[in-house]
Amino acid sequence: MKRLSPLTHRRYLVPLVLVTLLFFLWGVARAILDVLNKHLQNQMDISITQSSLIQVTTYLGYFLMAIPAGLFINRYGYRRGVVLGLLLFGAGSLLMIPGVEAGTFRAFLLALFVIGCGLVFLETAANPYVTELGPAETSTSRLNLSQSVNGLGCLFATFAVGQWFFGSGNIESVVLPYAVMGATVLVVALIFTRANLPEIAHADDASARLSRSHIAELLLHRRLFVFGLAALLCYEIAEISINSYFINFVTGQGWMDDSTASMVITCALAFFMVGRFVGSWIMRSVAAETMLLTCGCGAVACTALVLVDIGMVSMVALVAIYLFEAIMFPTIFALSLRGLGAYTKSASSLLMMTPIGGCGFLLMGLIADHVNLVVPFVIPLIGFAVVTAYALRLRHGRSHGGDGSVLQS
Repeated sequence: MKRLSPLTHRRYLVPLVLVTLLFFLWGVARAILDVLNKHLQNQMDISITQSSLIQVTTYLGYFLMAIPAGLFINRYGYRRGVVLGLLLFGAGSLLMIPGVEAGTFRAFLLALFVIGCGLVFLETAANPYVTELGPAETSTSRLNLSQSVNGLGCLFATFAVGQWFFGSGNIESVVLPYAVMGATVLVVALIFTRANLPEIAHADDASARLSRSHIAELLLHRRLFVFGLAALLCYEIAEISINSYFINFVTGQGWMDDSTASMVITCALAFFMVGRFVGSWIMRSVAAETMLLTCGCGAVACTALVLVDIGMVSMVALVAIYLFEAIMFPTIFALSLRGLGAYTKSASSLLMMTPIGGCGFLLMGLIADHVNLVVPFVIPLIGFAVVTAYALRLRHGRSHGGDGSVLQS
């Protein structure tokens, strides 16, 4: 019987635990948006389309700062990238306090943009770093495990913060969650200034001393990387759009009120977290490409059932999507970085531009406001279809020996 490779090495255990803590923090920050969206609709009397600017502004920060974050991390290392990201994240969270005092939607958006800029530094550093803290063959499983802790953060945000928002009935309720989050993040930043995070050296580091434009050109000529980049973008469009639209959809269908909806989305995110834990375990013995293909087919089928609109069957299918999509981000991310060696940091910064897919919720909002509440699910259906096609391409390449794993200059 083939012996399973260890998830990590003993010398990397403490760095892995510390970096995994970051996954929890940005899970909270991103999932709060899903309840903040509906809360501000209620308190500021804005439409779904207008409230989608919450996601658009936050993920615009990802898009604009992803490449600068990659350049910073390339030059100064993972630890300093994490510290800068935490400082921006904490500052943006605390900016929500004067935002509430100002009482304008634009003030909220400014704070969320700063948070988004901080989060992209964290994710650009943490995602590839986790893939390198152990054997290469368990990199996908390791990233799925860390991303499972991200799911815990999402659960906390949608349940605790959701109940707080919808139970308070006033705009001032935004202050406490963001004040606590800002203070916590700044304390964690202080911890990371003292932390010893070993930089991972690559045998081909010398080959990475090229101009950034040349590195980008090399990456964009690698077809599987480009396909992975597109698949990750489509996944982000599907996942963020569904999360952001969830409460609007189930309340608009008359199935439940806002408070109950925040509890149901918490249950859905519990499926999401379980899916990542289970997926991480399964992928220690099953090829990541196979797992991604299976989950892609499941997500497509469930989204199609939501579009059919057959009452509670569609409700169950909507929740089941979370189980199937759970392993997609870390799996696509790790597979896209496979064999890139010294180009990993640069490639990661390109991949971290993909949360701009959160702007897909704007399109869902426009469709919902002008057509009906069901048709917008065409958007995530297309997204999951692209992910499935990517997995199928990887499976085909694996069975035929692939197209080479190491990027050549």
